[in-house]
Amino acid sequence: MTREPWDLPFTAEPTEVAALRRAMRLHLGIWGLHQLVDEAQLCVSELASNVITHVGPGTPATLAVSMSGVHLRIEVHDPDTRALPTLLDAKADSEGGRGVALVDALADRWGVQVRPDGKVTWCELATGLTSPSGHVAGPGVQRAEALLEFYAGTKPPLLPGPGRLGRAVAEESVITVIADFLHWLRAHGRDPDEVLDRALTRYDAELDC
Repeated sequence: MTREPWDLPFTAEPTEVAALRRAMRLHLGIWGLHQLVDEAQLCVSELASNVITHVGPGTPATLAVSMSGVHLRIEVHDPDTRALPTLLDAKADSEGGRGVALVDALADRWGVQVRPDGKVTWCELATGLTSPSGHVAGPGVQRAEALLEFYAGTKPPLLPGPGRLGRAVAEESVITVIADFLHWLRAHGRDPDEVLDRALTRYDAELDC
């Protein structure tokens, strides 16, 4: 899967935060990173709100999202180099200081980069990916790869190789495995269509977890 960087200019206003959260949910869904939606949306909310509170409403800013290795990188760009986010020991009854503390708790790492034209406040979330363009290494994926490795003992290489051709060969191999299982179901008197429907239902449910 290709996860191309994207950015979204916005105006630092409270009404814009909901749109940024929706954009994050949409793109993470496309990227297959459903498990990060809640944490990423919270980070976006806090980073954008920090600009609103400490730089000022109406400030032009940009949300930029990309892959940094196997981490999801979230950046908020704004033109002010003076109001630098700081991690404070916010008290339970304090009205301020919680935003950066929340980002610090959610993210693997975060920071601020000062540039000639402004600053970038960023954070990175662990994705569980095996590579920037790979997949989340969940139990189902691991079992599938173990099966593909077993198949590789009697058939051409099944695991993805580098480049588009390698992924295409791997995809055909997965189709072969699925077809073999459908033959097995039919040979044992089961309805392949029914089993496929059940498998898709389970797959969709696990994506929502």
